[in-house]
Amino acid sequence: MIATPNDVTRERITATERLIAPHIRRTPVIEIDGGDFGLGANRLTFKLELLQRSGSFKVRGAFANLLLREVPPVGIAAASGGNHGAAVAYAAMRLGKKARIFVPDISSPAKMQRIRDYGAELVIAGERYADALAASEAWVAQSGALPVHAFDQTETLLGQGTIGSELAVQAGDLDTLLVAVGGGGLIGGIAAWYGGAVRVIGVEPEAAPTLTSALAAGRPVDAASGGIAADSLAPKRVGERVFPIVQRHVDRVVLVADEAIRAAQNALWQTIRIVAEPGGAAAFAALLSGRYRPSSSERVGIMVSGGNTIAVDFDR
Repeated sequence: MIATPNDVTRERITATERLIAPHIRRTPVIEIDGGDFGLGANRLTFKLELLQRSGSFKVRGAFANLLLREVPPVGIAAASGGNHGAAVAYAAMRLGKKARIFVPDISSPAKMQRIRDYGAELVIAGERYADALAASEAWVAQSGALPVHAFDQTETLLGQGTIGSELAVQAGDLDTLLVAVGGGGLIGGIAAWYGGAVRVIGVEPEAAPTLTSALAAGRPVDAASGGIAADSLAPKRVGERVFPIVQRHVDRVVLVADEAIRAAQNALWQTIRIVAEPGGAAAFAALLSGRYRPSSSERVGIMVSGGNTIAVDFDR
């Protein structure tokens, strides 16, 4: 049976959280006065998934796939801009499974090295995520390996949705949550968990407007896939399973420029000494650049989703 978006329910996310809990970190939140960033009096709550195992939220979906599905002896195949590949490689290592990870040549050296360090076979295939995905699918067809999709897989969405469950306990009084969007696994899982109880705002790079393009067309369509966050936020299109969830439960999507993402990285480092990768800082870029303007009393959460980057000397 082919899974549908209706399978990504709060009940299934809760069950998935119990299943993967022994293998992941309960990442912290930190509350910061918006005035520290020159943003007024709003209280800002940062969810620090860059401190997650393998360096990003992606490990939640990776463990969900490997624990909820049967892995054949030949192992696992995954295509990734980098973070998903590192997460699958880590989960495979911990569970004693073989993994072959396909990445494009735009993937950062830090992410490629993580994949190698976790013992997976790394294959560099093409210039963009879509090229790596095609190579991964060809390998699956040839070998019978288990494909673990970075975002458009029910188990992936269930795993990423556990962030919503966790954050609801840590910061139960949020009004709004800003979430970066690539293929949509993160925002889809979180939005499915909250089900409209919190205003979920998607944030995309101007150079990779996958969800914005889909919403305009009324369906997932190919979009541009460039920019400084291309290794994590630039697939060709948003996921088919993701899109109906977004239509139901995401308030809106805003676009941010590469310069705003870089400024957000810098501000996170200068103010709270957090080194986020470009994709990990994108959600905060919407707030810092004014693309999203909260009301004076609004309680805002920000996902800092990944930190797999070579350290940048922001102090220069």
